Amino acid sequence: MSTTIDTTTTTRTAIPHVIGGDRVEADGRTGAVFNPATGVQTGDVALASADLVHAAARTAHDAQRAWRETGLGKRQQIMFRVREIISTRAEELARIITSEHGKTVPDALGEVARGLENVEFCTSLMHHLKGEYSEQVASGVDVHQVRQPIGVVACITPFNFPAMVPLWMVTTAIAAGNAVILKPSERDPSAANWIADAFAEAGLPAGILNVVHGDKEAVDAILDDPLIRAVSFVGSTPIAKYIYTRAAENGKRVQALGGAKNHMIVMPDADLDAAADAAISAGYGSAGERCMAVSVVVAVGEVADELIAKIADRMPQVTVGDGTAPGIEMGPLITRDALERVTGFVAGAEGEGARLVVDGRELDVPAGGFFIGPSLVDGVTPGMRVYDEEIFGPVLSVVRVSSYDDAVALINDNRYANGTAVFTRDGKTARQFEFDIEVGMVGVNVPIPVPIGAFSFGGWKDSLFGDTHMYGPEAFQFYTRRKVVTTRWPDASESQISLGFPTH
Repeated sequence: MSTTIDTTTTTRTAIPHVIGGDRVEADGRTGAVFNPATGVQTGDVALASADLVHAAARTAHDAQRAWRETGLGKRQQIMFRVREIISTRAEELARIITSEHGKTVPDALGEVARGLENVEFCTSLMHHLKGEYSEQVASGVDVHQVRQPIGVVACITPFNFPAMVPLWMVTTAIAAGNAVILKPSERDPSAANWIADAFAEAGLPAGILNVVHGDKEAVDAILDDPLIRAVSFVGSTPIAKYIYTRAAENGKRVQALGGAKNHMIVMPDADLDAAADAAISAGYGSAGERCMAVSVVVAVGEVADELIAKIADRMPQVTVGDGTAPGIEMGPLITRDALERVTGFVAGAEGEGARLVVDGRELDVPAGGFFIGPSLVDGVTPGMRVYDEEIFGPVLSVVRVSSYDDAVALINDNRYANGTAVFTRDGKTARQFEFDIEVGMVGVNVPIPVPIGAFSFGGWKDSLFGDTHMYGPEAFQFYTRRKVVTTRWPDASESQISLGFPTH
């Protein structure tokens, strides 16, 4: 494997595409890649033209036929080797993530571990690809159903999890017998090349996993290319809706995961110390750049003042700095544009009638990088930008409601429905919450309820476009097509003409 990042130098690295097992350098446009902790440009990533995307799709299409014919046992062995390579070199991958995304190395290691869960799930691909069989559905007639790969699929992945989300997508798609075009975020692209190298080292044939870097031009080419039969996407809701619509119009199968506004209800009987710890962890981890981050704490009844005080007391413990440094708990935002966007939300909160309990702009943070401290905003209500929009930064809002029913109504009225949580000591309340809430992933005293690898990930409403969730059992459904075969082996003497509808 040759993909390495030197985080100590200001030399800019050329980041190429990986197509058919070859490094393909930029033939025109490039994009800037920064170290968010320093603000220094560290790389130039190749940006694909439409012609290059179409060439990559042809390469993948030509390679996929042989991969489809490869025995499941051989595919399974490659998955085991991929797991070993990533597990052994996890810190190497984590440091690449930190150098381009900014999250701390321990956080990046956690991301790699969650991606590995799906690799491990896919090592059981023989089980997940089993078909079904019914004997004697009619006299001498048997029926069986098999799962077959779609062909070439595209995986368009976000900047906030440059290793985990690609491993959620490409591993299952490849295990199911497809070839893949991976289009990672151009903001932190090197992890995708590292993953492609890992699969190649594990024995995956050239052309089955291709990495094409790019911007909207590349995405539009993916959505329009007739050789690409399915598209997986994670990102913001407006882009998810665009990708879903355009790809579906072109006859592609699509799963497009969008944005979130995740609420955490704190009931009056909750352990407030545990709830405050959870709010800090889930609100400010990875600088809030998580689609499962808690961005709204819903304080029920008289609990708000005490809960806010406990959260505010803990906030000075959140050390902000370069994610490679020991003891740092929160790194920078991904880009200067992201920093300006988050700063704008904080600056505008009081003008909308909210109260800034802790202003992240006033905290002592390193100069030069894209840093902002964590913010805590009280008195937030629907209709304020700080509540209505996905901030994607370390800003935690508190909404005060008088009752459990008001809290549930608040969440169910929100356009997003990705994740939610309730903190309570009462089992009846928790069970009722599970029943009442209209959200795809629910936690009970668990602030970030991301399912383990054996289940599937995804929300409802404007957090998901398409019917299928990410990774786990539903992913094998998405990346395969069912084929039903009906067989009969009659004696020649039994043959006869019948124009009626077959019933037995």
